[in-house]
Amino acid sequence: MSLPAHVKTANRKPVYAFVGNPNCGKSTLFNALTGLKQKVGNYPGVTVERKIGTAYSQHGQPMTVIDLPGAYSLAARSPDEAVTRDVLLGRRTDTEMPDRIVCIVDGSNLERNLYLVHQILDLGRPIILVVNMMDLATKAGLEIRVNQLEKQLGIPVIAAQAARGQGVIELKLAMSRQDLPLPRHRWDIPAEISSAVSEIQASLQNFDHKPPLIARAESLLLLTDQDPLRVSGSQPISPQTSKILQNWKTTWEKAGTDWAGTLVAARYDAIGKLTADSVHQVDTFVAQNTSDRIDAITTHGLWGWAVLGALMTALFLSIFTLAEYPMGLIEATVVTLSDAVKGAMPAGDLRDLITDGAIAGVGGVVIFLPQILILFFFIGLLESTGYMARAAFIMDRLMGKVGLNGKSFIPLLSSYACAIPGIMATRTIEDPKDRLVTILVAPFMSCSARLPVYLLMIAALVPNGEVPLLTKVGLMLLMYALGTFGAFGFAWLFKRTLLKGEPPLMIMELPPYRMPKIKDVTLHMIERAGLFLKRAGTIILAISIVLWALTAFPKAREEATAAEQIAQSYAGQAGKLIEPVIKPLGFNWEIGIGLISSFAAREVFVSSMSVVFNVEEDEEDTTPLREALQNSRWPDGRPLFTPLVCLTLMIFYVFAMQCISTVAIVKRETNSWKWPLFQIGYQTGFAWLLCLAVFQIGSALGY
Repeated sequence: MSLPAHVKTANRKPVYAFVGNPNCGKSTLFNALTGLKQKVGNYPGVTVERKIGTAYSQHGQPMTVIDLPGAYSLAARSPDEAVTRDVLLGRRTDTEMPDRIVCIVDGSNLERNLYLVHQILDLGRPIILVVNMMDLATKAGLEIRVNQLEKQLGIPVIAAQAARGQGVIELKLAMSRQDLPLPRHRWDIPAEISSAVSEIQASLQNFDHKPPLIARAESLLLLTDQDPLRVSGSQPISPQTSKILQNWKTTWEKAGTDWAGTLVAARYDAIGKLTADSVHQVDTFVAQNTSDRIDAITTHGLWGWAVLGALMTALFLSIFTLAEYPMGLIEATVVTLSDAVKGAMPAGDLRDLITDGAIAGVGGVVIFLPQILILFFFIGLLESTGYMARAAFIMDRLMGKVGLNGKSFIPLLSSYACAIPGIMATRTIEDPKDRLVTILVAPFMSCSARLPVYLLMIAALVPNGEVPLLTKVGLMLLMYALGTFGAFGFAWLFKRTLLKGEPPLMIMELPPYRMPKIKDVTLHMIERAGLFLKRAGTIILAISIVLWALTAFPKAREEATAAEQIAQSYAGQAGKLIEPVIKPLGFNWEIGIGLISSFAAREVFVSSMSVVFNVEEDEEDTTPLREALQNSRWPDGRPLFTPLVCLTLMIFYVFAMQCISTVAIVKRETNSWKWPLFQIGYQTGFAWLLCLAVFQIGSALGY
């Protein structure tokens, strides 16, 4: 078979695609072969992650390996599956069409996994089949005769346990072969649709210029796609092919023929014959396996919630306790670096730009890296053990009440640490409307950047006294609860108005429990942390420098205090400009500066208040700043930061979109400025209205 022109180059190293169902161990094998020699990004035009790595043959020759998104079928139902289909069919001009394919299947669910493999066999390209999780198959009482499977398919078949590193060397040996055979497995297309397949195939060859085998495989996929172009950003089929396809579907509809069901059933019949000789149940009485016994608790109507609650408590305790020490080290490093610059450079605008703009701006992001690492490590453990699917399963009923399904739970959970990875995690949601709703409400979940604001406001609540511990805990829980209920409330609203749709039916595979592979979890954690720093850090660095300039210029007289400099700076002028808008909430122009500056990152509010109120002590000690806030006054002598104002300000930060990094990610994930601008408008507008009600009602009641 000839390959498309864009994959033909002189001395071209082989390009392998790794393909498999979700949770089959595909990424574990990919990581074992490529290690850190990976490039991670997005496929242009879509928000699906692209992983390309370099592996080396037994002879030291480099091989390109593409880790395609997990898919159950090439008849795409989600953006992930559409990318897998389009890369294999050579539809994407931005990605090399792989000339060799490694199919990874879960040995304990071989028949279901072979459905995707069966579709790939139609492509007529060299294929290596890896039967992974052989240990789980054995525990299930199954005997998989690899040699028989290899004989029937005519391709190399390798038994593996990727989590333990077994089968990796055998896979590398197979990939190093220059003479990989083409599959010889053939199956009969049902007679009632065979004529249609032949006509569509001929059209794809004549008008779409597809090679014969690709045309045949694609014609079969077109018959099982509900809408062939709905989730594809790839090249559309020609009008001639589209017309032939539609004519056949119209004919079948009139005749009452279920063409897609017929084709799917025929594939499973062929797979059944394939596994009849190669898979045997050696133990006809297999006791309830470990996964089933654990699921009896973790998916239970009552105990499942208890387990989920305990795990979430452990997650948050880890984030808020284990991260303290490394966060302190990072903060000390930032201070040391800033002091070193101050000691090495004469005072002036350039030094202030570096210390107060660049170092402080980047430090404000990096300081939260330990929390992000802990979050991703914890989530990686839950995913690799198989528990995350159970969490989504038990959350499905609750999420269904607001029009979403359980798959939205994981992105919302991730948003508790940072909305950026939470929004990125929505890529696993198949329905575009559900995905968009989840993106729109994810920033309501109280992220770690809000913590400094909450802690400062709670500390300033009680004049000349300490806030009781129960009050601190209660207020913190209240802020998290408000954000969570806000996310659910707006999801319910959007699903019934702006993005109206039926409550989705969640069909989710519950993978078997397995021991996590720490190497893969750590690698995943490092990758995500790198993306977080790259996407968030660069934006915040630029904004921090801009904000520094706004507070430093125009220059006041030499003898002016820091507070006077702030008051007449561009930032001060901006604060005074918005004061009429925020004054009904109990906020003055000084708080307005904090609101404006914290659009770069919410935690910037604390440092902004330190500058505005001329607090020069160590920012780690919030007592001086707390006292400065408590002593601040309106021009008529009234206290500025009353308990009611502190509470109102916390509520504002719960609901307002105060994070430009999140705005940038939303724009990237939706490929449009429409939704991030809408998000800024509705979140900030709702925050203003709610805070107006809280402050005005509280004032009327004498608080």
